[in-house]
Amino acid sequence: MDDTQSRQSESMGDCPICLDHIQKKKTLKCHHSFCAECIDSVFRLKPACPICNTFHGVYTGTQPSGTMTVNRSWQRLPGFEHCQSIVIEYYFPAGVQGPEHPNPGMRYSSTSRTAFLPACEEGEKVLRLLRKAFDRRLLFTIGRSATTGLNNVITWNDIHHKTSTGGGPQCFGYPDPGYLSRVQEELRLKGVTEDD
Repeated sequence: MDDTQSRQSESMGDCPICLDHIQKKKTLKCHHSFCAECIDSVFRLKPACPICNTFHGVYTGTQPSGTMTVNRSWQRLPGFEHCQSIVIEYYFPAGVQGPEHPNPGMRYSSTSRTAFLPACEEGEKVLRLLRKAFDRRLLFTIGRSATTGLNNVITWNDIHHKTSTGGGPQCFGYPDPGYLSRVQEELRLKGVTEDD
């Protein structure tokens, strides 16, 4: 349902979630209204308006315990020859899935990932946002690997990283002129902005 349909539905007194007359009306700061029970059930999964995706509160993911280490490199990335680069190392030790994961009690193996950013002003901003997303447990999750098809493994969680310095987008590398903007939008959709 788009925003216009939602406003028409709301003005007629219908909840955009259950499509019935609004019971115990709850209006969010984004001005969308819902049945209190309906929006409360949505917020248990993700504290964002289902119409406009405005976050109301902080969204925390299911990323397992791990570390995010940042280093600086003299290496220049294609498309960003004017600056050095940022190297991010993620490491997750083996563990057991918790109640928030798909198969509580099942083991998952350790993994590590390396990602690259240009050390320009926008790259530094993306690094700050990635750190915030990591701290909120949003960058990784446990599930089925799109690459290997294996289940119960640590996987990326819809926030794309450049894991290669070259080769372009098809090799998850640079040059990719739109990457820094795209990843900021992916982070915004998870509620991670400089404003929060």
